Amino acid sequence: MSRTFTLSVLAAGILAAAPFAQAYEAGDFMLRVGPAHVAPDDSSSDLAFSGRGPLAGQNLALPGTGVAVDSNTQFGITATYMITSNIGVGILAATPFKHDINGADSLSGFGKFAETKHLPPTLTLQYYPMESASRFQPYAGLGVNYTTFFEEKTTGRLNAVIDSVAQANFGTDPGTVDGSKLDLDDSVGVALELGADYMLSENFGLNAAVWWIDLDTDATITALSGNTEVGEITTDVDIDPLVYMVGFTLKF
Repeated sequence: MSRTFTLSVLAAGILAAAPFAQAYEAGDFMLRVGPAHVAPDDSSSDLAFSGRGPLAGQNLALPGTGVAVDSNTQFGITATYMITSNIGVGILAATPFKHDINGADSLSGFGKFAETKHLPPTLTLQYYPMESASRFQPYAGLGVNYTTFFEEKTTGRLNAVIDSVAQANFGTDPGTVDGSKLDLDDSVGVALELGADYMLSENFGLNAAVWWIDLDTDATITALSGNTEVGEITTDVDIDPLVYMVGFTLKF
């Protein structure tokens, strides 16, 4: 083996192992993109019915009932601005997540009751413990999440369940409840974040991150007979999801 070849191999190895000069420093801007998966760890209070219009005064607790929210994956994007070499401010955004809302507990066999979309912008203050020149940059964040729900839709299956409850408890005629609408309150809560970058070059790397979000919403289902409101069903839903994201980091 020639001396020139040996020196070339050693030089390449040293360069591969060497850290980047000032990989992260004050004023840097990082953009991270990739699939983001929302996995709810949900629970809900028992549903409660309050009569309206012709059923005014008819109130009914529904013990052992509940709803559950399924998972969804969308395109995620995060941005971080480094205040110092160890402190950054990050924001999480994504294309709208779409979730099916299903019956749970004693209603688990009834399937899909509704669907909704939501956007979960999340702002965190991030701490990067490694030296600024390290290729590997783990970080932790603490901040606030604001989740807004929109395009809530209910299903005929939900209408049929409400109609059956009204028949059994209030003696209404079959088909009295023939429609419904859903409203989900927006949520503000604490967000925790853990993530890591591994920089493959000065400005490009790999990223993985996870967030826990304190997210709960008050759900109100309005039962309709034609255009007349005949009742409201309410429940408090704790969604408290983990959000997972893997992708690429671009540093500017």
